[in-house]
Amino acid sequence: MNIPTNIMQSFTPIQPTVNRPADDVAYAQIAPDARLQNLIYCYWQLKTHEKLSEPFEYRVVADGCIDIYFELDNPHENYVMGFSKTFTKFPLGMAFNYVGVRFLPTMFPQLFKMSAAELSNRYEHLNLVVPGLSEFLSNNFKETQSPKEIKSLLDQHFLRLAAQSKFDSDQRLYRAIDLILQNQGMIDIEKDLNTGISPRQLRRLFKFYVGDTAKTFSKVVRFQNILKAKPTHKSLRQNKLFFGAGYYDQSHFIKEFKNFYGVTPSTAFKR
Repeated sequence: MNIPTNIMQSFTPIQPTVNRPADDVAYAQIAPDARLQNLIYCYWQLKTHEKLSEPFEYRVVADGCIDIYFELDNPHENYVMGFSKTFTKFPLGMAFNYVGVRFLPTMFPQLFKMSAAELSNRYEHLNLVVPGLSEFLSNNFKETQSPKEIKSLLDQHFLRLAAQSKFDSDQRLYRAIDLILQNQGMIDIEKDLNTGISPRQLRRLFKFYVGDTAKTFSKVVRFQNILKAKPTHKSLRQNKLFFGAGYYDQSHFIKEFKNFYGVTPSTAFKR
């Protein structure tokens, strides 16, 4: 496998944990085989332990990644969710058991030779996008499988797929991504992202491999670094974290955060 970069060294996409009792709804992440960790950030599982008393709504925040997901007791219904520049709410009902794969930025288009822009800001039935992967999920998964069995099946499939894939190793794109990550999204795209490629070409590459512009990706990276810092409501007020993260004032910070997360920072970090 000649994977062109190791984004995972400087990028850890965060999704909020489920804010419910541990015996109610559980969310867990599973690391893929070490040979896949330049491609896939994690496998994940979101499930109920018993039927809930009311429908559950799950919020997915902007994280720069593309995910595939399916319900373990109905794997024929499988989906892909593209790069998103807003939060997304999913009504899941009162009993569910979802499994997903979170691909690192650029890696879904690398594996499946399709433009990430075609999936941006929406989710789609996987059989309309990558029929072979949809068929694999449909034919190999069932409700009784343990996390270990799920990981083994996914590892085997993606290792085979990666071994057969030819990756585009355009280092101009990956150098630009690295600069954005190393600067935590606080970078002047016009002035500081000179990697030997024209702005027009860079925009085309970001659209194809990431799903949006370098500027939008930078904003998501900046937002993700706020989550990674794990601020409290008190520290947000006292330390003016938004200035250190490159926001020009508090209202700008609150507006952008709410767009990516779905609630204000004070609500998200209320503790």
